[in-house]
Amino acid sequence: MGDETLGIILAGGRGERAKPLTLASADYIRSKALIPFVGRSVVEWLVESCRDQGIRRFYVIAQGAENHSQIKLVLGHGERFGVEIHYSRARLDRYNVGSGAATLHNLEQWDLTGRALVLPVDSVFEFDLRRLKEAHVAADAVVTVASVGRTPEEIAGKYGVMQTSPDGLVSGFVEKPSLDRVHRIFPETSLPSSVRTLPTNAGMYLVDCGRLRLAARNPEMIRLAQQRLDWGGDLLPWLVGRGLPVAAAPIDRLGDLGSIADYLATLGDVLGGRYAWMRKAMGEPTSTDPPYWIHESSLRTKDSVTGTTLAQKISEGSVVIGPAVRIGRNAEIGPGVKLRFSDIGDGVDVDEGARLSRTAIGDSAVVGPYARITDSYVGPMARVHSERDNPVRLVHSAIGEAADLRPGTRLSGVSVYPRLRVPAVTGLPTGTHLTSSDDILHWI
Repeated sequence: MGDETLGIILAGGRGERAKPLTLASADYIRSKALIPFVGRSVVEWLVESCRDQGIRRFYVIAQGAENHSQIKLVLGHGERFGVEIHYSRARLDRYNVGSGAATLHNLEQWDLTGRALVLPVDSVFEFDLRRLKEAHVAADAVVTVASVGRTPEEIAGKYGVMQTSPDGLVSGFVEKPSLDRVHRIFPETSLPSSVRTLPTNAGMYLVDCGRLRLAARNPEMIRLAQQRLDWGGDLLPWLVGRGLPVAAAPIDRLGDLGSIADYLATLGDVLGGRYAWMRKAMGEPTSTDPPYWIHESSLRTKDSVTGTTLAQKISEGSVVIGPAVRIGRNAEIGPGVKLRFSDIGDGVDVDEGARLSRTAIGDSAVVGPYARITDSYVGPMARVHSERDNPVRLVHSAIGEAADLRPGTRLSGVSVYPRLRVPAVTGLPTGTHLTSSDDILHWI
């Protein structure tokens, strides 16, 4: 196999943090791998970006019947992508109780001995595999951790930090420290003029499969691997604690998709051009000033109010698009609509006078007239029944698949689970989750 690098995709997670985005109904959760993002599922973006850097064989670690079947329906055996894809065996699901344990058990099952890139499915990455390989070889590492530099303010309470030596080897880990603790451990960051960033774990690992398997045969690790064993919190500290070389190498960018807020922030970065590979993969923009992408079928689609095409409305200025907007296939955009930093899925209706900013609208959703939606997610097939004299207003909210919002609804920081019919409610506290009809009755 020579210098081949394999891809190992950790796809068994349930996407709890991303609810209701990962829900098809209140009790049916999709794999994180299938989160829709800029017109494709996350796992499709992942496979394509790795393929374009030379990875041709992938091993997918799934868990449970639904997870296995959902991912296989999307990826198949890789034929559509020009790659080869294998899947973990269902009888080993009981071992896949943590990202580290799942990796170790399946390395043995697949008898992998070469080099592999281990990736999660709740993030998108901008990275150079060649640079990761160079750092890995230079450090003679068992594992090289892809790292992202973050400021102390970004790190505080949210990210773990790696302590590294000048040669790039990891000497320790600090798990989600407070800002004061960051400054105590890394005093150089507290200087008034300091703009230094610190390396945080991106969740992507370049591993020497043979040496990692050998290390995992330690009796203590064999015992630990029967329990929940995660990469960042368990496996990496164990390796470093036993003097095995673990290196850190920077990548350009990491976008977290694990929560609605992070999903929307990453969406804005992608549409804003901060991920060079993804922007190239999206194809030539319809407009460069401001930048936006509109599928030709949507440009030709006439709205039901004026009977004019989207292309005509943009030309005459009755619809304002951009910056950083993507509109998929066969979307109908009404007159007076304004869109910015938003992703509009296939078959979506955005009716007259609606205004959307920093928002994602899932396939076949309907956004009624004069709705005002900001920093929010509206799932596939959802219906937002807004009216000119009684508009819907959503801020920092997430509306699940096929949910139904009545005119006059006002939500701020609220999650609505799939298929719920929500009357015109206002004043719900930020952080409210409407998961059932009982929850709705509580607030009426």
